[in-house]
Amino acid sequence: MDIKEMEDFLLQVKNGDISIDQALSTLKQEPFADLGFAKLDTHRGLRQGAGEVIYGQGKTPDQIVRISKELIKTQPGVLITRLDPEKAQEIKKEIDLTYYQMGRVGIFGQMKEVQGPGKIVIATGGTSDMEVAEEAALTAEFLGNQVERLYDVGVAGIHRLLAHMDKISQARVIVAIAGMEGALASVIGGLASCPVIAVPTSVGYGANFSGLAALLSMLNSCASGVSVVNIDNGFGAGYLASMINQIK
Repeated sequence: MDIKEMEDFLLQVKNGDISIDQALSTLKQEPFADLGFAKLDTHRGLRQGAGEVIYGQGKTPDQIVRISKELIKTQPGVLITRLDPEKAQEIKKEIDLTYYQMGRVGIFGQMKEVQGPGKIVIATGGTSDMEVAEEAALTAEFLGNQVERLYDVGVAGIHRLLAHMDKISQARVIVAIAGMEGALASVIGGLASCPVIAVPTSVGYGANFSGLAALLSMLNSCASGVSVVNIDNGFGAGYLASMINQIK
């Protein structure tokens, strides 16, 4: 139950649609569900506005299914990140999962309706960054945001980015995703008036050090208003962009 759902719940109690006994029964539920191998934070939506997300890597299909079935009792949808295609096929046998292979994201249940007042732009330096970008984009969409994708607009052909200045100027948040030397974030940071969330990716040749070079470049950006998340952390960027976009 997120904040809006709690508000609706309390309004139903006030209007007499839900009895006090029914309300007490609902509120007596434990703040977490103990499955033995996992303790699920069922009150996270109430505290933070979004329910718990499942990190699929390292979990078995059975564990993911059991966690998903428990979470769906207290939230309208479940987001599963870093989900391999093989696991997704096994999970689909047990629950109605929608799987997005490019972003390695699974969704069980419903996405939120669009709530954010603005638009989140997801931009990548190259096509090779799209896996991380789709994780960010799908996370933001799942959390109730309108998302615009600008893929393959890196600095090696800067005119490709400048051709979309209208979208950059109208964005409320921009997620800039790049590997190699990670210059895209600084360039966008110098063009945009909104917050820019930089995501370094592990895309690049040897001296890229699996994304470390891009990470250091982004951390040292001279453009104001640029923040940085960890290497390949599309989920973290999408979540943070959603939080910014939904500030009233």
